[in-house]
Amino acid sequence: MAAVTGWGRPPGDPGCGWAVLDVETSGFRPDRARVLSIAVLALDGDGQVERSVVSLLDPGVDPGPTHVHGLTAEMLAGAPRFGDIVGEVADLLHGRTLVAHNAPFDYAFLTAEAELVGAALPVDTVMCTVDLARRLELGVDNLRLQTLAAHLQVAQAKAHDAFDDALVLSRVLDPMLRRARERDVWLPVRPVSRQRWPNGHITHTALEPLKKWAARQPGPFANPGRYVPGRPLVQGMRVALSAACARRHDELVERLVHAGLAYSDTVDPQTSLVLCNEARPAQGKGFAAAELGVPLLSDREFLTALTAVAPGTAVEQFRDTTPAAVQGALF
Repeated sequence: MAAVTGWGRPPGDPGCGWAVLDVETSGFRPDRARVLSIAVLALDGDGQVERSVVSLLDPGVDPGPTHVHGLTAEMLAGAPRFGDIVGEVADLLHGRTLVAHNAPFDYAFLTAEAELVGAALPVDTVMCTVDLARRLELGVDNLRLQTLAAHLQVAQAKAHDAFDDALVLSRVLDPMLRRARERDVWLPVRPVSRQRWPNGHITHTALEPLKKWAARQPGPFANPGRYVPGRPLVQGMRVALSAACARRHDELVERLVHAGLAYSDTVDPQTSLVLCNEARPAQGKGFAAAELGVPLLSDREFLTALTAVAPGTAVEQFRDTTPAAVQGALF
């Protein structure tokens, strides 16, 4: 039934395991700054560290804000270069989902360092624990790692130290994953793609926003029309999201796309249903749906309905693949 996309992951599915990453850097922009220290921890099925790569790195540049990370040029002199350890890092990452707190930052620096030494890292999926914490609604004042660690009673020895931050994150991850399973909250796993740069090396693209990606996907199934309350959802139905939803939009988009439905960022006569927790919305997409006669469904009802989605009709079944039609399409 499901259309596998790589976006999102059920909370009980760990995939092939996690690799927790933290880096300390000489600045905030990966096109200008360099990685000064790195820690990558491979976790087993129980969340324990089974392998690791931890190292200071000699970047060959000024280390930047020493008052933040505590690393001086003298401390880094003679340390390995990234090229000296990239093989170990790649081997540890192979087949695992990369996990980091503010993953776009750490991921960007990791891939920038790999690009500088002409290496391709075997990263296919990434999960940001900031996004995960946001979905879990932990009731904390902010989503900084130190705050989450204190809330989850995980001891932290030294903030802004790559190894200690990675170790703390590995210990924060386990209770967060348990809470996700208890609340049936999907994990914000993101696929990453590769592209060939002008120098011929293959590297990774930046992480793309989910809703932007989903909105332009044609979908493998034909739109069967409007949702009929009381009947099953059908693959190919176009689903729009109003602001009045309890679950976060990214999670809802992940789950509907995984089930073979299509995400729509607008409401029009072809929209099958709109997720809205208000019975009589006065504005927004819920109101537009009511004006057009498009059914409304609460996100709770929608998640229940996702457990039994009826098969759709593949778009390919509508295409004329006879020799005459194919030739006509080519000329």
